[in-house]
Amino acid sequence: MSRKTVLITGAGTGIGRALAVEADRLGHRLILVGRRPQPLVELASGLQRASVLPADVTTPRGRALIAASVVQTGLDILINNAGVVPSGAIGTTMDDEIAAALALNVAAPIALTRDLLDSLIVSRGQVVNMGSIFGDIAFPYFATYSASKFALRGFSDALRRELAPQGVGVTYVAPRATRTDAAQGFDRLVGPMAMTLDAPEAVAAHAWRAITARKREQLPPTRERLFVALQRLRPALIDRALIRLARDPAVIAAANDLSSRP
Repeated sequence: MSRKTVLITGAGTGIGRALAVEADRLGHRLILVGRRPQPLVELASGLQRASVLPADVTTPRGRALIAASVVQTGLDILINNAGVVPSGAIGTTMDDEIAAALALNVAAPIALTRDLLDSLIVSRGQVVNMGSIFGDIAFPYFATYSASKFALRGFSDALRRELAPQGVGVTYVAPRATRTDAAQGFDRLVGPMAMTLDAPEAVAAHAWRAITARKREQLPPTRERLFVALQRLRPALIDRALIRLARDPAVIAAANDLSSRP
């Protein structure tokens, strides 16, 4: 893949930051988007070809700022990475938590892709949606998050089919749990659910291999591939395993503890 202009949302921390570092190593030009300027500026200072664009992708004004910038630079790859990871018992989930998760994880990628579509068509570029294994395997106590990633996966499939005649590729990347600031929000569940957390750098390197190859989707190179296959072919097996997990007293206690946090 020759040098591309790459826009990454949620670039200041976590997977977004690691994606930017890996893209810079590969020689791409970067547009770093995030709500807070300081992490973006700090990141850009260590990269070779990066510009900073503070913007809130959940608002029309923020997306308009991004679209105006892209008109000037052109765009080859849009990486919809910004997201939140709500967790806890669904019975204690508040309306504003649901709305915020769907606004950032679902509505923003759809709207931003629409707003940047003309530039992507000109370059015959690529949309990359950062999903999750939880977008294939719906986990108890992550109901809202799983719903948002199922939606993003569906959007990716539909978008891929719609834009193929115009030469625009769509790649859906589904990592498993990753060691980021967002993971602190569900830290109580990591032990009881026996989760394995990957390093953001490993996730980013794996994602960029899929992006470079313009793959349809990328799952983690771990046992989760088998679980996804079972989910698609024998969902009852996954149901039994996760219902058993949801009944575990340690998991219930951890989820209740998360739900009681302010």
